[in-house]
Amino acid sequence: MWREIRDREAGKTRPNSFKNRVSSSRISNLQLSNYKDVVSPHRGSINSLQVDLTEGRYLLSGASDASASVFDIQHATDFEGGGEGALIAKHKSLITIDKQHQNGHKFSISSAIWYPIDTGLFVTGSYDHYIKVWDTNSTQMVINFKLPGKVYRTAMSPLATSHMLIAAGTEDVQVRLCDIASGAFAHTLSGHRVEWSTSSEWVLVTGGCDGAIRFWDIRRAGCFLVLDQSQSQLGRRPPVLARSAVSKVSTSKALSKGQNLLGKPRMPQKKSGGGNGIKHSPLGQVPAKGYLKQRLHPGMLSSQDRATAHYGAVTGLKITEDGMYLLSAGSDSRIRLWDVESGRNTLVNFETARLQTSKPIQLATAQDSNLVFVPCMTSVKAFDVWSGKTYVTFRGHYEYVNCCWFSSQDQELYTGGNDRQILVWSPARLIPNEDASPAEDQDNWSD
Repeated sequence: MWREIRDREAGKTRPNSFKNRVSSSRISNLQLSNYKDVVSPHRGSINSLQVDLTEGRYLLSGASDASASVFDIQHATDFEGGGEGALIAKHKSLITIDKQHQNGHKFSISSAIWYPIDTGLFVTGSYDHYIKVWDTNSTQMVINFKLPGKVYRTAMSPLATSHMLIAAGTEDVQVRLCDIASGAFAHTLSGHRVEWSTSSEWVLVTGGCDGAIRFWDIRRAGCFLVLDQSQSQLGRRPPVLARSAVSKVSTSKALSKGQNLLGKPRMPQKKSGGGNGIKHSPLGQVPAKGYLKQRLHPGMLSSQDRATAHYGAVTGLKITEDGMYLLSAGSDSRIRLWDVESGRNTLVNFETARLQTSKPIQLATAQDSNLVFVPCMTSVKAFDVWSGKTYVTFRGHYEYVNCCWFSSQDQELYTGGNDRQILVWSPARLIPNEDASPAEDQDNWSD
């Protein structure tokens, strides 16, 4: 570490490279924290976890006892003496909404998410068929949506500036878009697992019980892509910058030679026996060989497609931060990595892992998207995204793990399971904290 710091000071290492190296080093040293403890008030299994996307300070949890809680993970509520004179920071819930609340949920909360651009609001989805939006300051319900079935998953786009839509996956295998601004439903899609793209506010990914993963542009009718596990490509896509450089070089050569930039030089067309030119194929198809045909948009007639991404229900979805790849988990206990641009399976062979088949799981990725954290029964495994090998295994829960969230700000991992516990996995401390007294801080949810 000190060598890295000296290289940074001497200018041998660039700031971004130094930051990535430090982050990678901290992630490689993750262990069950012995100085930080989240005190869970829940009396049921933890189904959902999320750290807010604006400050990286508040942890939101949802549990099967119909309760949702908010924790300040940056400032401890109090401290407790640990071994060797060390102090353990206790983080108790600042807000808890349960069945006793006048507008609380009646059944299990399956999903709890923050409003993407402000910690003043958060959203909960429940098995009682309701999605509710809460004001964090007053702990009062702002708006609610009544759905026809159990709510399995809720998601909001982290990039949205033109809409305030909540995508909700429900029991009837339909995804409904709920508009916070109008209090109405926009339209309905197919699937029960939902994930917004991290590169476009209009693209939504859904996973269904039939094993299909579909991509939707919410401005248009019909999905535009259905993933097929039999359509594959080897390895990682070339970097965008390298491809751009190649195209620029080829363009400059073409200009110097005076070639047409719209395509390759036209070849003379061969005449058929009848004297006519070659027959052009219909729009969106290639010339057929036998009965083999290909549509331009394979998702336009998705109801007739038999393409599947998994041999079983899709239980988890996670798009990398750069929006280039999609990770999916299924009830077939398989994890797959997809190239979003081509829609192909990258054939990364993730090591065998036992996944829950009767309950959805929440995946998480590291900041550089080189690691994916997957709940595997009573443990959480971190897989290398590009090799599929197990990087490290986290064991600390006594029962099945349902959800996990990686905080890129502190390089900490939070996991929740059926044992009602929220565990914190932190990098090892190199320098002891001499001043462990709690800092005075006034919360302002709207800053």
